[in-house]
Amino acid sequence: MYQVSVLAYDGVFASALTGVMDLLNLTGVTWNRIHGQPINRQFKVEVVSRGGQPVRCTAGMRIAVDNALERVDQCDLVIVPTIGNEITQVLQQEQESLEWLRFLHAGGADMASNCTGAFLLAEAGLLDGRRATTHWGYSRLFRERYPQVNLDERELITRDGNIFCAGGGTAWRDLTILLVERYCGADLARELAKAFVIDVRNDPQSVYAGLPAKTYHRDEQVQQVQAWLHEHFAEGTTLADLAERVHLSPRQLQRRFTNALGEPPLQYLQRVRIEAARKMLERGATNLSHLAEQVGYQDVSSFSRLFKRHTGLSPSHYRQRFARVGALRD
Repeated sequence: MYQVSVLAYDGVFASALTGVMDLLNLTGVTWNRIHGQPINRQFKVEVVSRGGQPVRCTAGMRIAVDNALERVDQCDLVIVPTIGNEITQVLQQEQESLEWLRFLHAGGADMASNCTGAFLLAEAGLLDGRRATTHWGYSRLFRERYPQVNLDERELITRDGNIFCAGGGTAWRDLTILLVERYCGADLARELAKAFVIDVRNDPQSVYAGLPAKTYHRDEQVQQVQAWLHEHFAEGTTLADLAERVHLSPRQLQRRFTNALGEPPLQYLQRVRIEAARKMLERGATNLSHLAEQVGYQDVSSFSRLFKRHTGLSPSHYRQRFARVGALRD
């Protein structure tokens, strides 16, 4: 059987840890039981921690582990689940785990992270020069800490050599199915997905990404421009118009806005408009021409192309996926 070590630590997101364990432990088991076939286990999964100590998850529960990571000197696969607590705090407390990750990777083990677990792989230096993804909401922090990593937060799953990263939330399900296919083949992966009713999709993570409410900066004039854009996004405007509102030159506003928010004003405006369009589609809006006009675009074709570039789906497909079609009935 393939040997898997799942890293546990205080502040780990419980379901990302236990969910991966369940799927791997039951590969070749659940489907076979349902169909009356002999059990065909594929993975031996151990939960490991520094010193073999129990860990406290974000939900407050304590989880016992199977082994001390110091005693694990080889395995086929290491999985780093989601960081659920304050990220920099966990990175500081897990410095010893970083050396262990480097050691096992040098020994040939595959590495896989879910969501913010990618911060631990990056902190260990294992993602330098590699393509990776993480939760879209933490992409800016990730880029600031690890500029040497080729981050693509639009992707749900990335692979670079033998290192795999999954995006936010429950992307660990898609990641685990992918890893089962890597080790056991497509048939077993398909059976596992069917047994656990997992709809494996190849949507980009950008389908789920909203507009981060980044207001932590202290540039009052930039905040004024932000507030105006959120209130008047449907109106036509230029960089010069925005700069005049706060008594700056266009060049000054461009520089200060980008320093505060990581993108220039008109690019930010595009995202505000796309976010407004998302919400209208989620409420069931069907007239695409009217919707485009409501968010500031006169050309529906241009709007549709822009929407798909930002979200990965066309407006009609987005509405089909996310529109509320009615409450559950008794």
